[in-house]
Amino acid sequence: MAEAPKIPDEAETRARWGAFAWTAENAKKATEILGRYPKGREQSASLPLLDLAQRQVGADTQTQGWLPVPVIEFVARQIGVPYMRVYEVATFYTMFNMAPVGRYHVQVCGTTPCMLGGSDDVLAACKNHGLIKGRTTPDGLFTLTEVECLGACANAPMVQINDDNYEDLDYDRTTAILELLAQGKAPTPGSQTGRRDSCPAGGPTSLKEMVDDNHDYRGEWA
Repeated sequence: MAEAPKIPDEAETRARWGAFAWTAENAKKATEILGRYPKGREQSASLPLLDLAQRQVGADTQTQGWLPVPVIEFVARQIGVPYMRVYEVATFYTMFNMAPVGRYHVQVCGTTPCMLGGSDDVLAACKNHGLIKGRTTPDGLFTLTEVECLGACANAPMVQINDDNYEDLDYDRTTAILELLAQGKAPTPGSQTGRRDSCPAGGPTSLKEMVDDNHDYRGEWA
């Protein structure tokens, strides 16, 4: 797994993020999020508010975003709970970054299905592109992390880059994705072999009529 994240000095972090507040657009989103929960249950909004905060930090820094301590404190104040109640949520879910990351956070699944499918080749492609586990490239473009199961085992090996999954990878396909991102282009997410979702290679072998329509088979099975 990756090395522990390199969290910046606290004084530096507070100087940069101590005055964190929602943008006008995000303030409206935060109000909408809080409106989903009954009075007294505001703590239930921890996850969506932390996600919103991380995205705002990402927009400010032109990265995928992270959660400085003052930002977590801000969220805790908004929902009226001790800081630790929100911090323990942020540190439990790997979707939240506790240290700065690059513009593209490359999370390579190294769990058994992906490992057997060739995740070592994916990691080799990353390494040969200058990515090192647990670190951000000098240009600030990529951060590489090895993670546990990302839930796309049928399409192993795969990586998650920011909000998108890239599946059915090998060395060359991984390299092509990284090169496109480095050029500022957007690779097509999903399977890199052209199959749809988790269909077998070559397409569906059963219930084929369901591919494009909610087909009713009941008359055929009677």
